Order: sequence, then C-alpha cells, then structure tokens
Amino acid sequence: MTTPPPVPPVPPAQPEPLTADEEALIRALPRLIYALPRAIDADMVREQQLPLIEWITLMRLSEAPQRRMRMGELAVACELSLSGMTRIVTVLERQGWVERLRCDADARGLNAVLTDAGLARLERAWPSNLASLRRHFLDHLEGVDLARLARAVQNVAGSA
Repeated sequence: MTTPPPVPPVPPAQPEPLTADEEALIRALPRLIYALPRAIDADMVREQQLPLIEWITLMRLSEAPQRRMRMGELAVACELSLSGMTRIVTVLERQGWVERLRCDADARGLNAVLTDAGLARLERAWPSNLASLRRHFLDHLEGVDLARLARAVQNVAGSA
C-alpha cells in the first residue's frame, strides 16, 4: 500500500489593509501606552511626592480584603516582578504606609498590609491622581462610549 503524496498547505488569506482610522489608532497606541503613565507619574511626583507605582500599590492594597495581599499577588496586580514589588514595598514600609507580615496559612509567604497611615496617604493623594487622569486622558474622550471602549480594551488585554 502506498501513501498518498502530502497535500500542500493552503496559504493564509491576505489580511485586509488598514483603513486610515485603523492606522491612526494603531500608531497612537504605543504613544498612549508610553506617555500616559509617564505624565501621570510626573504629576504625582510633583504634586504629592508619590510615584505612580507607589500610588498603584497603595490603591491595590486598599481594595484587597483586610487591606492585605500576598506579595506575589500584589506583584501581579501591579504588573511588576516579585523583586520589583519587593523594592516598592520596602520603600512604602520605610514610610510607615505598608507592613509585611507572615501569612497565617503559609509561614513562608509574606503579606503586604496597608497601614492606617498608608490609607490616609492614599486618600490625600487621590485628588491629584484623579485630576491627572482627567487632564491627560478622560477629558480627551468626550463623546466616546466609555463602556464600549472599556469592554474593547478589556477584550484586547484578555486576548494578549
């Protein structure tokens, strides 16, 4: 019995070229991804002496049950490596805004815990963060369906 010759693969269909609007959006995205956090960080440092990543860390902890998260979970929530998160938490610990405590269920693990002073610091910085978000991003989206945009961005992030 002889085997049939291999079937050549079907070449993929040519994708549709980008429209002018699609091209403009694709070219604007890297600038947005780079420039927006830098602009907000600059505002936060200038107005609050609180870098954006420290603000985000305090915010994530404030939203967690009992204002505590395992260090690894906090790193994921802040989109940092564990070593990067450790450095940030060390800075926040020195300020008295976060403390590290052994996990009850796993003595090897550490929780980062937002202190009352850390929550107060977050609350003091909140108006600056909000104003910066509005100035650099939300104020530019007048007329845009924000719920639809949020779903689209979440879909893109989930597929990456």
